[in-house]
Amino acid sequence: MCLILFSYKQHPDYELILAANRDEFYDRPTLPLARWEDMADIYAGRDVKGNGTWLGVTRSGRIAAITNYRDPASLRSDAPSRGLVVSGFLSGTESGGSYLQRLERTGHRYNGFNLIVGDGTGLWYYSNRADGIQKLDPGLYGLSNHLLNTRWPKVQKGNAGMSDQLRKDREINPEDFFDLLADRSIAPDEKLPDTGVGLEWERVLSPMF
Repeated sequence: MCLILFSYKQHPDYELILAANRDEFYDRPTLPLARWEDMADIYAGRDVKGNGTWLGVTRSGRIAAITNYRDPASLRSDAPSRGLVVSGFLSGTESGGSYLQRLERTGHRYNGFNLIVGDGTGLWYYSNRADGIQKLDPGLYGLSNHLLNTRWPKVQKGNAGMSDQLRKDREINPEDFFDLLADRSIAPDEKLPDTGVGLEWERVLSPMF
């Protein structure tokens, strides 16, 4: 998944509002959102290749989402699937903070990732390309393929769009967020990051959709 926008404790009726797009190659086998037969508490899509997921929730109120950290020079072909750290949290009972403390000790085994986990005790962020675990304060956040709230064009544009939606009405219309996520505008070259994939790919990857 390559863009996650979320509002945490910024709306009077909804503690968490999350809107996200997943970028993936079309030939990677994937199952759509459903209740997992082997883990009946989990509702998520499923990456058939790695057997994990990129975003999921549980009936008991747990949520987790992941993005890759874009750094092609450091990719390892023998690294375990990053989607397993999402399903690992969803299928467990540890608090978000405890789970990430344990994951921090083995995070170096994976290719670069950013992970958001939440439960009834709070919402946390961890990246194996940064130092430390962050318990998130109420606020508006954006996450793409760098660190949390990195000022990439699609993160800034997405956060501004979500902020506008939250100001419009107390009533939340999910279709408004789908419209926001469907933005295909390519960022100007001078605002593009340099993540090692070349200018043409930076252009392709710059829109929210």
